Amino acid sequence: MILLRHEIKRNLRSLLIWAISIGLLSAGCILLFKSLEESMQGMADAYSNMGAFSAALGMDKLNVSTLEGFYATEVGLMFAIGGAMFGAMTGAVMLSKEEEGHTCEFLVTLPWGRGYIYFWKYAAVVLLVLLFNIVTFLFILMGFAGIGEMPKVRELALYHGAQLCMQLEIGSICYLISAVTKRRQIGAALGLAMLLYMVDLMCRIIPDIENLKYITPYYFSNGADIFASGSVEKGMVLISLIAMAVSVAIGAVIYGRRDLAA
Repeated sequence: MILLRHEIKRNLRSLLIWAISIGLLSAGCILLFKSLEESMQGMADAYSNMGAFSAALGMDKLNVSTLEGFYATEVGLMFAIGGAMFGAMTGAVMLSKEEEGHTCEFLVTLPWGRGYIYFWKYAAVVLLVLLFNIVTFLFILMGFAGIGEMPKVRELALYHGAQLCMQLEIGSICYLISAVTKRRQIGAALGLAMLLYMVDLMCRIIPDIENLKYITPYYFSNGADIFASGSVEKGMVLISLIAMAVSVAIGAVIYGRRDLAA
């Protein structure tokens, strides 16, 4: 618990910068909806008939001139990428920063053990991602309050629950990367977040690689799919949870056995 509190305090500034930035961008776009609503009605048909582009962004499933369609395809895109990048960065630095900063030798000599360090630091990753979602969601709610309108509560809750799961999966994979490297791999983590997004786009456009949807958490957390169907694919959520558990377990084994740089 001491280690958890320490990591939350240490990462509080980064958390607030990311959460407030993404939250303000999301709320700002929501506030623009009323002024764009009339002009977007004429563009909705054009967007829905743009073939692969429409399918990739979900504009073939929802009308972007409605609040649900606008939020799922426009605001949701910023929130998904920003949240994934935050989760990736948080996971990637949590362990490796100790070796890179030459504080690892002090940390592992404390009467805790590597397992204690490993799992409390992972708890810090989970809590930071959760706090990020809470703060950004408060800004999003303020945006909805500003226009006096909200999407359906059930779909909104499902979407943000799926987004949390997606961010935790990417954060867990990057936590594994942090456990096996001696330096902070921020570039690799952010690259992974963007690569998985590109995989989601490609498997929506190209039918022959549709099965790649099982390796990218962006697929089941896609806002257009959730708002259009009113549900989340439970099988893919289960795959995501398994990926988290496997990543954390493999990282624990490797971190417990490898030589740590002083």
